Amino acid sequence: MNTAFITTIQERCRVCYTCVRECPAKAIRIVDGQAAVIGDRCIACGNCVKVCSQMAKQIRRTVNEAEAVLGSGRKTVACLAPSFPAAFVGIPAEVLVGMVRRLGFDWVNEVAFGADLVAREYRTLLANTNGHRYIATTCPAVVGYIERYQPDLLDALAPIVSPMIATARALRALHGENLGIVFIGPCIGKKAEASDAVLAGEIDAVLTFSELTDMFAQRGIAPETTEPDAFDPPHGGLGALFPIGRGLLQAAGMSEDLMTGEIVATDGRAHVVDAVKEFASGDLGARLLEMLCCHGCIMGAGIDNDLPLFNRRRQVREYVRGRMAEIDPGQWQRDMDRFADLDLTRGYTSKDQRIAAPEAHELEAILAMLGKTKPEDELNCGACGYDTCREHAVAIHKGLAEAEMCLPYAIEWLRRTISKLATSNAQLASAQEALVHSEKLASMGQLAAGIAHEVNNPLGVVLMYAHLLLEEASENGAMREDLTMIAEQADRCKKIVAGLLQFARQNKVVRYPVDLRELVDRALRPLAVPPDVRIRVCTAADDPVAEIDRDQIIQVLTNLIHNAFAAMPSGGTVTITLGGDARTVQIQVEDTGTGIPPELHKKVFEPFFTTKQIGQGTGLGLSVTYGIVKMHSGDIQLKSNADPAVGPTGTIFTVTLPRSG
Repeated sequence: MNTAFITTIQERCRVCYTCVRECPAKAIRIVDGQAAVIGDRCIACGNCVKVCSQMAKQIRRTVNEAEAVLGSGRKTVACLAPSFPAAFVGIPAEVLVGMVRRLGFDWVNEVAFGADLVAREYRTLLANTNGHRYIATTCPAVVGYIERYQPDLLDALAPIVSPMIATARALRALHGENLGIVFIGPCIGKKAEASDAVLAGEIDAVLTFSELTDMFAQRGIAPETTEPDAFDPPHGGLGALFPIGRGLLQAAGMSEDLMTGEIVATDGRAHVVDAVKEFASGDLGARLLEMLCCHGCIMGAGIDNDLPLFNRRRQVREYVRGRMAEIDPGQWQRDMDRFADLDLTRGYTSKDQRIAAPEAHELEAILAMLGKTKPEDELNCGACGYDTCREHAVAIHKGLAEAEMCLPYAIEWLRRTISKLATSNAQLASAQEALVHSEKLASMGQLAAGIAHEVNNPLGVVLMYAHLLLEEASENGAMREDLTMIAEQADRCKKIVAGLLQFARQNKVVRYPVDLRELVDRALRPLAVPPDVRIRVCTAADDPVAEIDRDQIIQVLTNLIHNAFAAMPSGGTVTITLGGDARTVQIQVEDTGTGIPPELHKKVFEPFFTTKQIGQGTGLGLSVTYGIVKMHSGDIQLKSNADPAVGPTGTIFTVTLPRSG
């Protein structure tokens, strides 16, 4: 099982899916919006580390393992990858060697010599292919990709170790098997390579250049306080070009001849994946495919500086040019001959991580869930980290992705959510308004009950004696007009008190089936219709029967119709419309009167508020109506126009009641 060499710092992850997009192995699973690296699927290429702008990806540190090697009591050697000039810009090679040696290493060697040995092996391999096609194995991330996602190509992997392993084997042949070897380079994949069971024991610890910098800082080792020193033999030659794309070919004396096409070299995440697919299909037509998962090892995730690609290439190129000017070709050849019989072969194992693709109907179901029911719905915008909508759907099926990663899907989901929230807010505002109104009604009801109780008895006495005095007064007496005024006003007070009692009374709703047509007829029968007013009744409901309290709803109708009469002093039409659906019934009372101004709409249901002339209304009718409707778990809505310039004036009250209690 592969160790997770890269992990995510969750609190830094901002769900941008950049790591998903840049991962050639699609080894990153999105769970609850967090990117998690799947250790068994990860090929340790480090692309996710390099592209994460939030620094949410961290590399597993192995400094303690290197410290353990240094403290083991064995002779130790530090093997520096040939990309070091791109990592330690401004520090001469001799000074860097001196700094590494100060850490406690007995020898400091160039992996470039191992690269020379490997280059020779590839030259020999290509000369004796006998029609066999090979994939170069100098890049551990490429090897990891083939083992996990193209295990059918294992026999195509060149049976040659990487420069790191070649250097380790040469040094053990030179200094003995009991040698502690620490590789230092730019690549996270080297950590995975060193821990591979096939290569167990070859390398004791792997450090990135970043970790080496940290060790220098911890020990207080600085360039200006370090004596220069030289690499220990054997020294490398053109193998120092390995970290640059096609460096292997130049070191091996081979070329990517565009005419023959026998050798194809490429680098970078996308090109590697495409090249492997074409190699597997046989379309590549090359005897050797040489690939680097990064744009050269100089772009590895284990390098801290921000130098661009070609500047790093220049740093390596200038170092190699100076090195080749100083090298003793004869000694280099003798060193190469010395290790002519060194075993540089290796094997590979299948670590198959392929997941079966979904069936066609399963894929279509996932696409439909994402809102992609037609080909034109598949925008392939890449915002999710996958190149196409179908790749994203496959990843969802494999449990590697979430639907929310799709930007159009997320936007539509947010739009629906906002719409639902807007509806909920409107309902909440309506409920809050109703609650405030109910609290007002309750307070006014308590007050009204108290006032009515205290006033009713003395008012009855005043009214009785006023009528007695009227009976005794002469027809033309001076007092009769005054007594008549007292009796009329006392009668008015009695009506107001009766209204207060009715408003304060906490009636219960007694429901039973009522035909609304009969109910309207009962409400209209006792009414005195003004001479210039016409009443129309329209029934739009297929089933006009509802479970309601008949007497209370008659009171509602009576109040609304009386208000309609009062709103039409010059006459007009009152239209009563019955409607509804399977769950509710509606009673609509419409008049052609003067209408109610918009600023008064919210006040009409408040107790004692009235638009009638003084002495013509108590302002309790609509408050009582509102209370009855709410006790029925219903709703009452007002629509009115008081401006003739806008259109015909008039008012519509719509009462909606549940059909069943």
